[in-house]
Amino acid sequence: MSLVATAPSSDGPIIAEVDMGADSSAPVVRATVVQASTVFYDTPATLDKAERLLAEAAGYGAQLVVFPEAFIGGYPRGSNFGAAIGNRTPKGREEFRKYHAAAIDVPGPEVDRLAAMAGKYKVLLVMGVIERDGYTLYCSVLFFDAQGHYLGKHRKMMPTSVERIVWGFGDGSTIPVFDTPVGKIGAAICWENRMPLLRTAMYGKGIEIYCAPTADSRPTWPASMTHIALEGGCFVLSADQFCRRKDYPPAPEYVFAGTEEELDPDSVVCAGGSLIISPMGTVLAGPNYEGEALISADLGISISVFIFQLILLPIAALLLSCFS
Repeated sequence: MSLVATAPSSDGPIIAEVDMGADSSAPVVRATVVQASTVFYDTPATLDKAERLLAEAAGYGAQLVVFPEAFIGGYPRGSNFGAAIGNRTPKGREEFRKYHAAAIDVPGPEVDRLAAMAGKYKVLLVMGVIERDGYTLYCSVLFFDAQGHYLGKHRKMMPTSVERIVWGFGDGSTIPVFDTPVGKIGAAICWENRMPLLRTAMYGKGIEIYCAPTADSRPTWPASMTHIALEGGCFVLSADQFCRRKDYPPAPEYVFAGTEEELDPDSVVCAGGSLIISPMGTVLAGPNYEGEALISADLGISISVFIFQLILLPIAALLLSCFS
């Protein structure tokens, strides 16, 4: 296996590609995880950026492209929306109004545009969004096939910590695993990847390509992704944003609570770490902490099917007989 990375350039993100040396007769899927920042409070501009990145990934032969958590709508890092127990500031209310306005309806015109992008570039698209359902926001992942059809969504079941102030809770009705031409695909978002029963539900549906859009760039994240790949016998594709302070609106419009005074415009507030891992726990590409990037690998899907059918199904049957 060889890792080839181009040098960063002003023309676009760096690209890391992996040649797995797979049997040419086996099904191989080129997958790309996108590591990039949202254009905060500007959904049309973010959609334009998404299309540029999608076009670039397709130009490198990507058949499956995964974007980070909350790419459309934005991850409100550092914000508390002026909320404290028993109190909400006028500035915080205005901040939430802008954030709510930047979210998208599902279905809606932005979903139609994403579907058109997937069809135009002939890729299976997995996109992290902030979904607006009336007055409630959800952190969601949308799935689109390469013919430009919207397949469905997953809503984050367990918003983490202060996220619960602004995001609603998903439930078991949106834990899909879609059977697509590139394999059986699903997603879990950020912290909910550490929920064993959610993972088990996806394994039970035969997931082969496990997508993990996230906002967690801590050094412990790759260990969780490796464990999931080994546990589930599946490929894991984790896409994270790479953001600097200047990618968010300036103070006082937007304030990183408790840390604003320590930040300058070039301070990194989310360092990325996007990566792709094989069902055997091998890191195929990444983690990348250098900046915005397209990170790609060729996936031999037959490996995942072999592990699931030969190893995981018998184990699952044994567990059911022991604990039923």
